[in-house]
Amino acid sequence: MIRFRLILVLLLLAVGPAYAEVPAYGVSVVATYPHDPAAFTEGLFYRDGFLYESTGQQGQSSVRKVELATGKVLQQHDIDQVYFGEGIVAWKDRLIELTWQNHVGFVYDLDTFKLRSRFPVEGEGWALTQNGTNLIMSDGTSDLRILDPDTLTVIRRLHVTCDGNPVSNINELEWVKGEIYANIWVTNLIVRIAPDTGRVVGVVDLTPLSEMNPAGPPDKVPNGIAYDAAGDRLFVTGKLWASVYQVKMAPEPAIPGVCQNIR
Repeated sequence: MIRFRLILVLLLLAVGPAYAEVPAYGVSVVATYPHDPAAFTEGLFYRDGFLYESTGQQGQSSVRKVELATGKVLQQHDIDQVYFGEGIVAWKDRLIELTWQNHVGFVYDLDTFKLRSRFPVEGEGWALTQNGTNLIMSDGTSDLRILDPDTLTVIRRLHVTCDGNPVSNINELEWVKGEIYANIWVTNLIVRIAPDTGRVVGVVDLTPLSEMNPAGPPDKVPNGIAYDAAGDRLFVTGKLWASVYQVKMAPEPAIPGVCQNIR
């Protein structure tokens, strides 16, 4: 009996670990709002009834305050054309923005968008969100950086995996009900990440929303997640999309091999 058990253990080690399928979710559209179809959306969040958005591309990068119902840009700060703007987050009275490969970030006054200061960014900057205690940053790799919100320095890193495999191309982020939601560049998928382990605990398929938007360049994909905690409303959009969608998630059958598709 002992010999049989030893053989079984050796066989299991040889084939590698077995992981459960990651839960999958579809979305239904609750409401649709206008969105600037020329906006190359990099960052998005909801605050006090408004959307705050950052756009990318050199010469076109900006931070904006947007009226949700109409899509009207109420306030805008254009970034110097040498910079490629990336993700944004609000912390107290500050608006904090990353740039892509310029190795610098900007701190603005949240009300006026007036530049207050700059800070160094090691490597690439992709996206930002916050959990009420720290900032969370993506850099295109499988590691999320946890930042001190006052000094903007890295406290630790969170390694993100899906069924044991590293997940790269983690882009726009949002803190939703104790989880980190992240767009995966360049796919139609949002992953739900457990902040204590880095494990992907759910995959949201936005393919139906992509199909509602006319075909365009390869990077015309979902990017932009915003959550209204008080109203329990989840908003998503994409680069160069003409709409922001309020969506509701619904469980669906697990997607076989999904983790291999987002590595």
